[in-house]
Amino acid sequence: MTEEPERPVRPRTQGRVLFLVIFAAGIGGTFQFGYNLSIINAPTLHIQKFTNETWQARTGKPLPDHMVLLLWSLIVSLFPMGGLFGALLAGPMAIKLGRKKSLLVNNIFVVAATLLFGFSHKAGSFEMIMLGRLLMGVSAGVSMNVQPMYLGESAPSELRGAVAMTSAIFTALGIVMGQVVGLRELMGGPQVWSLLLASCLVPGVLQLVSLPLLPESPRYLLIDCGDTEACLAALQLLRGTQDVAEEMEEMEEERAACQGRQARRPWELFQDRGLRRQMTSLVMLGSAMELCGNDSVYAYASSVFREAGVPEEKIQYAIIGTGSCELFATFVSCVVIERVGRKVLLVGGYSLMTCWASIFTAALCLKSSFPWMPYLAMSCVFAFILSFGIGPAGVTGILATELFEQTARPAAYMVCGALMWTMLFLVGIGLPLVMESLSHFLFVPFLCVCVCGAIYAGLFLPETKGKTFLEISEELHRLSLPMRAQGPTRSSREVIQSTEL
Repeated sequence: MTEEPERPVRPRTQGRVLFLVIFAAGIGGTFQFGYNLSIINAPTLHIQKFTNETWQARTGKPLPDHMVLLLWSLIVSLFPMGGLFGALLAGPMAIKLGRKKSLLVNNIFVVAATLLFGFSHKAGSFEMIMLGRLLMGVSAGVSMNVQPMYLGESAPSELRGAVAMTSAIFTALGIVMGQVVGLRELMGGPQVWSLLLASCLVPGVLQLVSLPLLPESPRYLLIDCGDTEACLAALQLLRGTQDVAEEMEEMEEERAACQGRQARRPWELFQDRGLRRQMTSLVMLGSAMELCGNDSVYAYASSVFREAGVPEEKIQYAIIGTGSCELFATFVSCVVIERVGRKVLLVGGYSLMTCWASIFTAALCLKSSFPWMPYLAMSCVFAFILSFGIGPAGVTGILATELFEQTARPAAYMVCGALMWTMLFLVGIGLPLVMESLSHFLFVPFLCVCVCGAIYAGLFLPETKGKTFLEISEELHRLSLPMRAQGPTRSSREVIQSTEL
C-alpha cells in the first residue's frame, strides 16, 4: 500500500526537475551563444556609423571605408576569439568549481560585457564594444563546454541523448530570438542598438535566479569529490524517488574504475593509445560540423532570397525562417534520438546535406537559364538547414560526454571547444574570400566535407544509445586496443598515470 503512490509521482517529479535543470543551464548557456551570434547582424550599419563618428570626434577626420570595415570585422571576430579562451578555461573551472557553480560564476563575464555595451554609446567608445564582445565570447566558450557536460552527467542513461540534445535546441532558440529582437520594429533601430547588445543580461539573470535551486551533477559529487551523501541526495532529487540503488551501483563501478587517477590534461588524451578512436571521432566530426557549410548557408541566404524575388523589406523575416528551421529540426532530433540512435542521425543528416548542397550548386549555376531556379535554391537553403539540425547540430555536442570517462571528460571538452571556436573564427575570416573565388561552386568543398562526415560516422563511430558510461568506455577501449581485448578490460587502464589539470 505504501509503494503504490510512489509510482505515478516519479515520472512527474523526474520530468519537472529535469526540465528545470535543462532550462536553467540552457537559458544562460548555449542560448547566450546563439543569441549573441545573431543579434550582432541587425545593428551592423549603426555600429559602423558610431565607430566612424567616434573616430571623427577624436581626431577631426573620418575613418576611410576600409578601416571602418576592418574595425567591424574585428568586433565580430572577437566573439569566437573569446570563445577559444573560454573553451580552454572551461576544463579547469569544471574540475575546481563543479559543473553547476562554473555556469553560475560564468555570468560574471556576462554582467561585465553588459555594462560595457550599455554605456559604450554615452562614453563614445567603440573599444568598449570590442571588449564586451570578447567577454561574451569567453562566457559562451565556458557555457558551451560545461552545459552539455552538466546535463549529460545529470540525466539517466535512457534519456541522456535527448537531454544533452537540448544544448542544440537552446542554441537554435537563441539564434531565432536574436533575429526577432533585432527586427527594425523592435530593437534594430539606430537609437537602441546599445540596449540590444546589452539585452544578453536577461538570460544571465534568469540563470542566476534558477540554477542555485537545482542539484550539482551526481557524478561530479561522487567521482570527483567523493561525497556519497551529496551524490545520493542530488540523484534522488533528479529522479524523484528514493530508490536509486541501481544507478548508485553503476556510478560506484565507474568510480572504482577511475580510482587513483586524476583529471587528464588535453595533450594526454592524444598520447593515450586507449583513447585513439575517441579522439579521432572528436576531431573528425567536430571539424565536419564547423566546415559543413551551415554558416555559409546563413551568410548566403540574403542574396538567395533577393534573387528569388523576396522584397528587400521582407528578407529579414525570411532570415527568421531559416533560424526557425534549425530550431524545429533540433527539437525533432531531441525527440527521436533515443529511438533511432546517434549514428543514424549523423549519417542521415550529412547524407541529406550532401544531396541539398549538390542541388543548390546546380541551381546557382543554372539560375539564369530557368526562371524557377532561384526558388529551387531558396528551398535548398531551408532543406540544408533542416538536415543540419536533424543530425550534426546536436549529436556532435554529445560526443565528448559519451565517449570519454569522468577523468578525461573536461579535457575532451577543452579540445572540442578549442577546435570549434578556431574553426568558427577561420570560417568567418575565410568565407568572403571563398565566396569571391568559387562563386557558384562555393558549396563544393562543403559537399566533400559532408560526404566525409557521413562515411566516418557510419563506419567508425560506435552506437552509444542506452549504454552506461562504463559500458561505452569498455567497448571503446576494446576497439582502440584490440590486442588487449582478451585480458581484463580495466586492469590495463588502472596503470595510467595522470597529473591534475
